[in-house]
Amino acid sequence: MDTHTLFKYQSLIDHLGQLESVVVAFSGGVDSSFLAKVCREVLSDRAIAVTVVSPMIPAWDLDDAKAIASQIGIEHILLEKATIDTVVRQNPENRCYHCKKTAFRAIVEIAKERGFNAVLDGSNADDTKDYRPGTKAIEELNVISPLKTAGLNKKEIRLLSKQLGLSTWDKPAYACLATRIPYGEEITTGKLRRIEKAEQYLHSLGYAQVRVRSHDLIARIELEPEERARFCDPAILDRVSRQLKEYGFLYVCMELEGYSMGSLNRNLQ
Repeated sequence: MDTHTLFKYQSLIDHLGQLESVVVAFSGGVDSSFLAKVCREVLSDRAIAVTVVSPMIPAWDLDDAKAIASQIGIEHILLEKATIDTVVRQNPENRCYHCKKTAFRAIVEIAKERGFNAVLDGSNADDTKDYRPGTKAIEELNVISPLKTAGLNKKEIRLLSKQLGLSTWDKPAYACLATRIPYGEEITTGKLRRIEKAEQYLHSLGYAQVRVRSHDLIARIELEPEERARFCDPAILDRVSRQLKEYGFLYVCMELEGYSMGSLNRNLQ
C-alpha cells in the first residue's frame, strides 16, 4: 500500500478519535462497512450503526447489512420506515434530497437520544463525480463525511477494506431501487418489488453487477460490459425474458453499452 493512502487512513483515524462518539449511517456497502469497521476499532462501543429500512431497500441488501454489522461487532439499530413519502413517490429530480433528509433526521434523533456527538455517512472522494442531491440534505443536517474529508476514494477504500479483512472489499456498487425508475415516473411499492425480483433472478444467474432500469413496463437490463457476450446466448435471453415477464414487465431489453453508474442522470446534463 502506498504511503499516500496510509497518510489518508491515519488522517481518518485521527478525525474519528476527535469525534469521541458517533452514529454511522450504515447500508452494508463498501464505504459504510469500512467506515463502521474503523469507527469500531477507534471508538469501541462509542460507535453504533443505524440502517434505515424502507421499501426502496432490497431484502438481500438488508440481510447483508445485518451480517456485516455482526462481523464487525458494532451495535446495529434497524430503523423501520414502512411507507414512501409523497414527494419521494412523485420522483422529482431531487428525490434523493428529500429521501436523505427524512432518513438522516431520524438518525440524528437517535444520536441525540444516545448522547452521541456526531452522525457520519460513507460518502467518499469519488462521490462528487455524479449528480447527488442527497449531499445537500446531509450538509444541512451537519452530518460528517469523514472518508471524503480524508480524501479516500473508492479504490483506496476497497484496498484498505481488504487489509482489514472485510468481506465487502470487492462487493459490487449498489444503490437503492428508486434509482432504477426515471425521474417523473411514480415510484410504487409494486414497481420496486418487481425490480427487486428481476435483479435477484439475474444475480442467481451469476451477474453480480446488474441494474434493471424500469421504464414503465419496459425492463432495460444493464450488465458489466464483459458480461454482455455471455448474456446474449439465446438460451439465457429466452430464460430472462420469460422470467421478467412473469414478474410483470411487458418488454425486456438490454442496454447495449452495459452498466453505467447513474445512467438515468444523463438527461439532466
